[in-house]
Amino acid sequence: MARITLCSSPNFQQIIAISQNNCPLGNSRSFFFNPKHSFSIPRSTFRKNSLLTSFLKVNDTCLQVPMPTLLEVNATSVNEELMGSSSRAVGAYDLLIVGPGVLGRLVAEKWRQDHPGCQIVGQTVTTDHHDELIKMGINPLLKGSQVAGKFPYVIFCAPPSRSSDYPGDVREAGMNWNGKGSFLFTSSSAPYDCFDNGSCNEDGPVVPIGKSPRTDVLLMAEKAVLDIKGGAHFYWLNKGTVDARPDHILNLIHYEDAASLAVTIMKKNMQGRIFLGCDNHPLSRQEVMDLVDNSGKFNKKFEKFTGTSDPLGKKLNNSKTRAELGWEPKYPSFEQFLEMI
Repeated sequence: MARITLCSSPNFQQIIAISQNNCPLGNSRSFFFNPKHSFSIPRSTFRKNSLLTSFLKVNDTCLQVPMPTLLEVNATSVNEELMGSSSRAVGAYDLLIVGPGVLGRLVAEKWRQDHPGCQIVGQTVTTDHHDELIKMGINPLLKGSQVAGKFPYVIFCAPPSRSSDYPGDVREAGMNWNGKGSFLFTSSSAPYDCFDNGSCNEDGPVVPIGKSPRTDVLLMAEKAVLDIKGGAHFYWLNKGTVDARPDHILNLIHYEDAASLAVTIMKKNMQGRIFLGCDNHPLSRQEVMDLVDNSGKFNKKFEKFTGTSDPLGKKLNNSKTRAELGWEPKYPSFEQFLEMI
């Protein structure tokens, strides 16, 4: 199996990828801010159930970027294609995205570049953004609806915050995977048992089940995956003073890099592996805001962090993942990202 994790502090994300040849940060929530240029902290990671084969962990924080260019497509008969009938069989590179938010849409864009003509379906819990998805060439599918066949590639990007049974949702998504390509589950780095700003990599120990309800949900979702076998700085700027300790370490990754890493893992069809996604330049909260203030690209000035007793973080390093996959981020560090906007 391969695991991908996008860390999330109150803003990081992780991903776990699962693929099989023979079978069908401080807080792990995500906040997405949409100013002109935004850096966002994602939510949880990917992991998958019973027939899983690969995990990918992507680190703590993601940079939020403008939405991808929209593709104009014909919206007619989307339901017939997905629900029914036999108007279109599932292709070898068709992709199901469960929770097509910022990360899911970027994955869709990159996946289509590599596999033109493939069908991409986005499963949602409401119809609120279906028109947007259709314009991007993503066929929307309401949760609970049935599809004509199982998909060779599935990525689960939905956060736990809107689910009453998150592990169950992951298992349900696994039922739509045919086991021939990859199943990728996005999670958080929160399960890594390190809260003192120490170093942590793909093989780091995890928090024991029962220690925290928050990590329990993620670990149970990850177990569900394995069972398958087959922009925080904007938030802090707007708030001015934040009740959090300034020396808490964050691990960052740009959304585009998280998406490209996810696609790289799915294309490799790895089995039984764990991968980690981060930019290898961990920063404290204070260092992040010092870079923001010194960049000269923001009108507001951050005031201060006032926390003293909340937990510290961890320093992630994914050199092993990069070497094995031949992957490098487009944005090597948050500082270089700020220089490019």
